[in-house]
Amino acid sequence: MPAGAGRDAIDELGSIRQSIDNIDAALIHLLAERFKFTQQVGRLKAAHGLPPADPTRELLQIQRLRGLAEEARLDPGFAEKFLNFIIAEVIHHHEQIAGTPGSNGSPRAAGSAATETNPAS
Repeated sequence: MPAGAGRDAIDELGSIRQSIDNIDAALIHLLAERFKFTQQVGRLKAAHGLPPADPTRELLQIQRLRGLAEEARLDPGFAEKFLNFIIAEVIHHHEQIAGTPGSNGSPRAAGSAATETNPAS
């Protein structure tokens, strides 16, 4: 036990960390579920010749999720970075499904913030 830390503090720390671990597990499961839907979106886009990225949808999602982050008292900049990371992966999957890796027309490619085509799906 670290100097100055009582048993109660160590027990509380363990309990808080267990809660964090549970939330991390839930996030992983939610992301897996989300990617199941984005794979469906990618297949639908590929089947109909739609581009992997949808810059308009992406920007709308960024705005929407920044607002949600503010309401939740989460740093909107962090939320945007997190979403951009997810969207980049989704677009990559969509490119793979379509067989067209590379240029996707997303504003992200020009350095601006963006979200995936239909990130909620």
